[in-house]
Amino acid sequence: LEQESPRYRFRKRDKMLFYGRKIMRKVSQSTSSLMDTTISSASRPRMKRRLRMFNLARKFLHMQKELPKLQMKEPSPVLLEADLSEFDMGSSHLPSEVLFMLKNVRVLGHFEKPLFLELCKHMVFQQCHQGEYVFRPGQPDSSIYVLQDGKLELILTEPDGKETVMKEVFPGDSVHSLLSILDVLTGHQRPYKTVSARAAANSTILRLPVEAFSTIFENYPESLVRVVQIIMVRLQRVTFLALHNYLGLTNELFSHVRALLPILKVVSHPAAEPLKAGGLEPPTPTMSRCISMPVDIAGGSEAGGRNQGVLRSCRATRVVDLLQAHVATTPEHPPTPFSCISHPCIQKGPRSDFDLAYERGRISVSLQEDRTSTFPTFSRVKRTVTLEEQPSGIYRYSYGRDESTPMNPPVGPYQGSQSSTILETAKQELGKLMKLEDPSLLDNRVQLYRAKAGAVIACEGEQDASLYFVICGCLHVYQQMIDKAEHVFLFLTQPGEMVGQLGVLTGEPLIYTIKANRDCTFLKMSKMDFYDIMREQPSVVLTVAHIVVARMSPFVRQMDFAIDWMAVEAGRALYRQGDKSDCTYIVLNGRLRSVIQKGSGKKELVGEYGRADLIGVVEALTRQPRATTVHAVRDSELAKLPEGTLNNIKRRYPQVVTRLIHLLSQKILGSLQQLRGPFASSGLGMASSSEPINPTSNLSTVAVLPVCDSVPAVAFSLELKHALDAIGPTLLLTSDVLRINLGYLALESIQEYRLSGWLAQQEDSHRIVLYLTDSTLTSWTVRCIRQADCILIVGMGDQEPMVGKLEQTLENTAVRALKQLVLLHREGGPGPSRTVEWLNMRSWCSGHLHIRCPKHIFTRRNPAKLQETYDKLYKKKADIHSDFSRLARVLTGNTIALVLGGGGARGCSHIGVIKAMEESGIPIDMVGGTSIGAFIGALYAEERCADSTMQRAREWAKCMNSVFATVLDLTYPITSMFSGSAFNDSINKVFQDKQIEDLWLPYFNVTTDITASAMRVHTDGSLWRYVRASMTLSGYLPPLCDPKDGNLLMDGGYINNLPADIARSMGAKTVVAIDVGSQDETDLCNYGDTLSGWWLLWKRLNPWAEKVKVPDMAEIQSRLAYVSCVRQLEVVKSSSYCEYIRPPIDSFKTMDFGKFDEIYEVGYHHGKMVFDHWSQYDIIEKMVKDRR
Repeated sequence: LEQESPRYRFRKRDKMLFYGRKIMRKVSQSTSSLMDTTISSASRPRMKRRLRMFNLARKFLHMQKELPKLQMKEPSPVLLEADLSEFDMGSSHLPSEVLFMLKNVRVLGHFEKPLFLELCKHMVFQQCHQGEYVFRPGQPDSSIYVLQDGKLELILTEPDGKETVMKEVFPGDSVHSLLSILDVLTGHQRPYKTVSARAAANSTILRLPVEAFSTIFENYPESLVRVVQIIMVRLQRVTFLALHNYLGLTNELFSHVRALLPILKVVSHPAAEPLKAGGLEPPTPTMSRCISMPVDIAGGSEAGGRNQGVLRSCRATRVVDLLQAHVATTPEHPPTPFSCISHPCIQKGPRSDFDLAYERGRISVSLQEDRTSTFPTFSRVKRTVTLEEQPSGIYRYSYGRDESTPMNPPVGPYQGSQSSTILETAKQELGKLMKLEDPSLLDNRVQLYRAKAGAVIACEGEQDASLYFVICGCLHVYQQMIDKAEHVFLFLTQPGEMVGQLGVLTGEPLIYTIKANRDCTFLKMSKMDFYDIMREQPSVVLTVAHIVVARMSPFVRQMDFAIDWMAVEAGRALYRQGDKSDCTYIVLNGRLRSVIQKGSGKKELVGEYGRADLIGVVEALTRQPRATTVHAVRDSELAKLPEGTLNNIKRRYPQVVTRLIHLLSQKILGSLQQLRGPFASSGLGMASSSEPINPTSNLSTVAVLPVCDSVPAVAFSLELKHALDAIGPTLLLTSDVLRINLGYLALESIQEYRLSGWLAQQEDSHRIVLYLTDSTLTSWTVRCIRQADCILIVGMGDQEPMVGKLEQTLENTAVRALKQLVLLHREGGPGPSRTVEWLNMRSWCSGHLHIRCPKHIFTRRNPAKLQETYDKLYKKKADIHSDFSRLARVLTGNTIALVLGGGGARGCSHIGVIKAMEESGIPIDMVGGTSIGAFIGALYAEERCADSTMQRAREWAKCMNSVFATVLDLTYPITSMFSGSAFNDSINKVFQDKQIEDLWLPYFNVTTDITASAMRVHTDGSLWRYVRASMTLSGYLPPLCDPKDGNLLMDGGYINNLPADIARSMGAKTVVAIDVGSQDETDLCNYGDTLSGWWLLWKRLNPWAEKVKVPDMAEIQSRLAYVSCVRQLEVVKSSSYCEYIRPPIDSFKTMDFGKFDEIYEVGYHHGKMVFDHWSQYDIIEKMVKDRR
């Protein structure tokens, strides 16, 4: 039988209320239509009486203004689900084997399509049966292998003959070493040493001989430069990133001198006399002045190394002869201070491979020497470096900013009468080392320098790299250990050798520090000068690259085979939940999303990964199945570290285990600190073994999408770029900028790989890349959406809520990037309103922001005038308190949150601390709180001014002191002593109908849901209601019914009185947490096993008896209610992200609202003292500094 539908029965009074409210709605509509400016002055009193009657009737019928509610929306399935389709071979016109090769060998994607197809003509097929070797030690290492079908095993042969499987190769994966490709190109081909590949099943393999590259490069020398540069970038960003930054390896990566000698000697001509007093140290007659070090360590013979060492010694001898002859006439000159002149940017136009190489090397931002002076000089920050002798080979540095001192020897141009002769002779030797066909290429491109013992030539992390060619003395190279201040000696650069090539070729920051431990004379070539030589003679890049590769240890070559450089297309799954954990990934560029599927089948967003993030490390180290599914939000590049390789490294270098344990503990601790208190709800969507990441953190690319033409999108983007530049280098890309740089055909399909490579290069070179879309759905707009980590939908806050045409079109496409709504408001105009309507019109948005814009943004100007305006603006420093700076901090993950704790009247001190924060220049990007902290925080989020907040809070405090209103609100105490009506009116009077979404600053507060026994975090809805709910003290006020689901809400202090962890999980980098809670006494009386109430009464009544501290029933209940809160507070206070502040307000009681001004002053003076201390120790500077 079908179940009958229920019949609802209405009482008469319900019908009366229903029809009465219906009539009043019509009256209100007619009344509002009558209220017009055309109404005569005589009829105004009648209209006022009518409005009074309307308000009285509305109060009698309990009518409340119906406010729009935010529709709860789930993220679109396209955001949470990976693409299930496989790589589509049929949709491409290229053969399947060509697509395999293109997809897996990343360096090939940087060729133009015709060049790549020409290269693929040399591909051959190779069939291998199970157990058959593809290659073995001793065979030439001169091919790239891509597995098309079957399975391969990459095997490492240990010195004792034991074989270890480093990784398993599946269809589509490749086996090759880019360093081996470089060896073939430079004419230094080597055989396989310890690596072999064996077929684990019958397999079909594609083989591409590396000799094919040489044929291509003869006709296209520009491509040679580009490919070598990509190989060097891969070496530094993939291999070094994995082995050094994450595994903590340092000197294991380089071939270096095993023991550091106290004095280094140079083999020189017998008649040679070194420099005195500021030059080289006096020689020891029985010792030579140089030691030879083999260059070809990675696999060459020792005899060859000795011959090369002797050759370098001979090159250095001629220069030393000149130096010693010059010493007698060399006066002592103080070092010339360096001055810097930035090199102008290279000219715009369609970019060749040379131009792309220039940009990859960041030539446009490098510091160049002034070529107008006789001795070119540049400015550098002085660093004090002290070296302690330690038998372990570890050296400690202490850096300072002092001027030249005995502990900070200067580096300056070499000065003397024969300096030009020495320079010319040294240039000849350098030309031979670089194999220059025309020695005159070095003219005006190298400078002669002299460094005293102890001088630091270049520091680790510096962006402006240069080449250094040692003439006399030697340069020591050190690298800082991970998470330590200690530096490890890597290798020695002797006369006739160069150092600094890797940073010059890649454009990346230096990975080591170069120091002159003794007096040294050297040639310096700037990055720009090297690239100018490379443009004239492209083959020079092979010589320089070979010197870099020769420095690498055999271990690095083995890892180069094992560590994969892989690409994941947008929407493709990297791995799925439940898969076996057999590797760890490092994000090089792009963005990936982690999604967990609950037992009910519901999918939830866990977090996102950006550049340099580790993926799956916890599961791989603990050997647990994958806890989540990770898929690419956009086209991404990753480094893959297989489990077999990691195990091999752990066996060879046991210290890596300690580093991995540290890494694992950091991830687990980060997961614990992200959890929202002891009663964390399942809605967090965080697996215990996953790494929780804020979805909008670590962004690299941001697309700006205007809602309509009236949005000043160009001015908005330029203003945002100005704010972002204060955090890190920022690039604004438009369709016009792209065409200027890559030509008008840049968006054509034939240019796809070049465009992708160029855009990835811009991400590497800049902290944030802004993509400004066109006003219509053009190919550039599609590219912007495809490249974006986050899409900013920009609308005008004072206009009617709307969805733009372009936005509607994109709603029908598979957009995987997160969206944020940004509403612009005019300076001095009305505050935010109707935000809920803006949000309800759209699909799920990850957040929204209100931006107050300066007037010049809305001034209409032609593009030339606009650019001129912002050129002047860029010369000024960005205001860190502006809304654009706040948006910049949100996008870069540098948000500063203010969290205010509960504590009754003691919370009035919050405003004093906020006033002190404003005077100290600390920006506030997010506000949250509990109880009185929720009230003060809501006021500040609405006003954004401590003075206005204080005025409104003082008026409310006066209401709280009203005895008459308090007595009238008394009720029969079944649920509470008061009905809550008077308290509701006081809060409603302050906030009226304001919605949380309409506050200037992102805001949240915390309540305790006693219906579901859980913590509730409120970020939307009626502001006064949720503030009132967060201030609902048990026994005094009744619980507030949540207007969304009817659950009963109480004071949030019972579960989380200082919710700094909530702010952290919402994306805050730093949380300033102000605690004003009561302090419970801990020195209670030990009364034994039993307690008599009569005894306690006698102790209290007897004036001569000793007082005992025993809690009464009310205090016991209060302490029980706050047990979880106390535990949570201790976790927050010990967190690294939290700056904990507690003003001295213990003498004030919970209901001392009459002492508002006194409590405010206590908070203000304590805040001034704390923030002055922060300024003294640069804590404020660290707070606003970029998280990277």
